Amino acid sequence: MITRALMRNSTLALAIGTGLGLAGPASAQDQGPIKVGILHSLSGTMAISETVLKDEMLMLIEQQNERGGLLGRQLQPVVVDPGSNWPMYAEQARQLLAQDQVDVIFGAWTSVSRKAMLPVVEELNGLLFYPVQYEGEESSQNVFYTGAAPNQQAIPAVDYLIDELGIERFVLAGTDYVYPRTANRILEAYLKDERGIADEDIMINYTPFGHSDWQNIVAQIQQFGSQGKPTAVVSTINGDANVPFYLELANQGVDASDIPVIAFSVGEQELSGIDTGPLVGHLAAWNYFQSIDTDANAEFVDAWQAYTQDDAAVTNDPMEAHYIGFNMWLEAVRKAGTTDVDAVKEAIIGVTVPNLSGGYAAMMPNHHITKPVFIGEIQDDGQFQVVWETPSTVAGDEWSDFLPGSRDLISDWRAPLRCGNLNVQTMSCGGSTAAQEAEAALAE
Repeated sequence: MITRALMRNSTLALAIGTGLGLAGPASAQDQGPIKVGILHSLSGTMAISETVLKDEMLMLIEQQNERGGLLGRQLQPVVVDPGSNWPMYAEQARQLLAQDQVDVIFGAWTSVSRKAMLPVVEELNGLLFYPVQYEGEESSQNVFYTGAAPNQQAIPAVDYLIDELGIERFVLAGTDYVYPRTANRILEAYLKDERGIADEDIMINYTPFGHSDWQNIVAQIQQFGSQGKPTAVVSTINGDANVPFYLELANQGVDASDIPVIAFSVGEQELSGIDTGPLVGHLAAWNYFQSIDTDANAEFVDAWQAYTQDDAAVTNDPMEAHYIGFNMWLEAVRKAGTTDVDAVKEAIIGVTVPNLSGGYAAMMPNHHITKPVFIGEIQDDGQFQVVWETPSTVAGDEWSDFLPGSRDLISDWRAPLRCGNLNVQTMSCGGSTAAQEAEAALAE
């Protein structure tokens, strides 16, 4: 029997081997700039997180142009602002691909914004590099997922809480949209079926984007945590709602020694806007922290602070994901000798580039990358001290091992399979596109 793990291990070996061994030709192209679309919200509730990603992309493009560009051509950024309006992501993706004729798009943050873009990106055969942790349960031949899948963030985070901190009760608190609901569905199944956590020891709460009145919810969390069992909050709260959430925790005297919070969407950028003194000891799970001590990271942080002309400017995990994704795209274009989308899609599988934590990231056949996992503890200066890390990189798992409809699925975008939902028991491809699945999810 062909098992899912066997398929995953074989594709990992092939991807890394291919990435280290391939070198493609560089062919001449017509003169003119290579257009790079940057689609991040610069206004609205997500601007707190996305604006820096736009600025980082401008920095990376400027640096590459100073090195001579790509294929002998300069890179030209094309920046749009969807304003934290999810349908606008789709409209502006269409504008970038159909009107502006960009060769690639770097963008989106929330899963609802990514899913809004998917039908457009697939219809127009564009390339999207998506840099943020997400819920999995998706694989598109037109999307490269450089943020964490649940097995690269959420699952290791709750394992850390149980194994290292002895946590027995869990509050799954999230913003009310696709990513938190699906991620929490996976976590709930994992906690119950794999870790033996009882129904009554799991509390789930959702709030809208931009939610600001946390008094009652924090009081409920305190009550839930006062039942004699060690309790933690697993937070998928997104955007600027994090600021009043953490302030209310401090107001009600909830600190990490009582009920630790481990967040999946709070990094250095979000903490830069608040007094982090009362938050010391709370946690975050990411694949990168600014505090990681490597030469590559020091060089990146220095370049970022010089570019922003701000010695206090911070970096974060999605910025590293864009750094990795941008360098992977550059290498794939060089290998293909062209920016042609189909050629780049073929060339990028197996590409391996340095990450900022001292290792390498490989692009897998499922369009996810290999990443280390870190647990960081908030310090009073707004940085994170790494308290736990995986011994090696982890390959992103697009379909969850813990959901009945997904555990037998993998995706493999190499010829001749080119399938995003291959059932390894029947060796049949489900056939539906990620765009169709995205439309169904948005309609729920």
